[in-house]
Amino acid sequence: MEKNLTKIKSRTISWCFVLLLLLYIVIPATASAGFMKRESDTNMTPESIKELEYRLAVDDGFSKKLEGIEAHGKQAAGSRKMQAVAHGVWSHISIITRPFTSFQRLLFMVVDTAADALRWTWPNSFKDGEVAPLARHEGMDLVEWERELDEITGTTSSKGTIRYLIDGEEFFSRLIKRMSEAVESIHLRTYIFDNDEHATKIGEILKKRSHEVDTRVMLDGAGSIMATMGDSENMPADHKVPNSVRAFLKEGSKIRVRQRTNPFFFFDHSKTTILDRKIAFIGGMNIGREYRYEWHDMMMEVEGPVVDILQNDFNRAWAHAGFFGDFEKLIYKLKRKKKVADDLGYPIRVLFTRPGDSQIYRTQIAAIRNAKKYIFIQNAYFSDDKFLYELIRARRRGVDVRVILPDRENWNKSLKGSLKKMMNSSNALAANTMLANGIKVYLYPSMTHIKAAVYDGWACLGSANFDKASLHMNEEINIATSYPPAVNELVKRLFLPDFEKSRELTSEYKIAAIDRISELIADQL
Repeated sequence: MEKNLTKIKSRTISWCFVLLLLLYIVIPATASAGFMKRESDTNMTPESIKELEYRLAVDDGFSKKLEGIEAHGKQAAGSRKMQAVAHGVWSHISIITRPFTSFQRLLFMVVDTAADALRWTWPNSFKDGEVAPLARHEGMDLVEWERELDEITGTTSSKGTIRYLIDGEEFFSRLIKRMSEAVESIHLRTYIFDNDEHATKIGEILKKRSHEVDTRVMLDGAGSIMATMGDSENMPADHKVPNSVRAFLKEGSKIRVRQRTNPFFFFDHSKTTILDRKIAFIGGMNIGREYRYEWHDMMMEVEGPVVDILQNDFNRAWAHAGFFGDFEKLIYKLKRKKKVADDLGYPIRVLFTRPGDSQIYRTQIAAIRNAKKYIFIQNAYFSDDKFLYELIRARRRGVDVRVILPDRENWNKSLKGSLKKMMNSSNALAANTMLANGIKVYLYPSMTHIKAAVYDGWACLGSANFDKASLHMNEEINIATSYPPAVNELVKRLFLPDFEKSRELTSEYKIAAIDRISELIADQL
């Protein structure tokens, strides 16, 4: 009972911090809404609000009129801040055209938070004891496991092929080649499209191809705008930073750009690029220089019928990102879905996180519970208590559990913003808990942004982190397979080399009071 009360107290404290963070954003947004009303001197229609939002977020000339901004750098910073404010306001005004999905998201957030507060499965509830030796029996029955996945998700496997593209050079060189070869369409969906020299290089390629093929770019509004608020220290000094990525992409091109809104702070964290409806890239990389030059990350190139599923999900999200929101999405749902991709490959399953449908979460929790031999995980953000609890249970029944995280000391140097520092603190506490319970923790020498896991021969990888946002709230896309050659290649090319490169954690991190406060907040993010 005492532990339960402690948990309730912890949740209450953490939600107080979250509310303070929300107020920090909502209050300026409300003030800006008043400013916009004074600008119009009339009752604003959705069309006029859209036009004003365009002025605030796109028109570079408007930013130059802001008082107190004289130098070009300050003009850019001011314009980007106005983009953030305008987007926050528009995200909530646009609920008018997205009433059904907005209500669904709000209801799910309330229900999920209440349910989470009642779950007493938290890692520190384990009593101290000797960890079981590693089991020597075979892994889970993968044929039976696939049948269980059908029941968990309410879907069946598709099929296709997977090509692993590890790190920026391998992925972006392949992406550029494939984009140059496209003959019909390029449909890019990303959480962040940055404004650095590498992102603008990709943008220029897209702009050129837009005169030849149907080119669409869909951005998460909050993700892309907030990413451009700070410029990388490693950017070339002569790089001219565009104030608005959306305006940059549209200028001199035929690219159709849609920016997803973020009511109630829900995000589209998916990363897919689909070419000619037959080839798709999916994984964890955004469009920016750190993914090309600095971070350890991975994308997959897939072909086969699985691409039809990814294309249909892109079309659904594209319709929802349109001005009429829910109504455009409904019209798309009523249309017959085309099957264009080539019929080839081995079983691959597409898994989603959507508000109210956490397939990625449910399937991986079930995989941990079913695992008998080994679990390998690599992820940048590790703050979900339920995952941690189930991993400890797996280790205590003899499963070989190994987790790769970014090295805290090296990662701190590359962090920007308090949010990522909170997640880093959460990682450190999770690492200590895993170490105390016999789980092997490996610290990658630099920032690893990979989101991949293998459970007894079943691989699950894509865009989802091991945090509440990715597992419950955001829109995420993972792919999964138990096809032995594909899983073995992933272990051979990714996990085994990364175990070798990483330093095994042998003693606990030193934890300060601020780390524990940060972890309480991170549990809700």
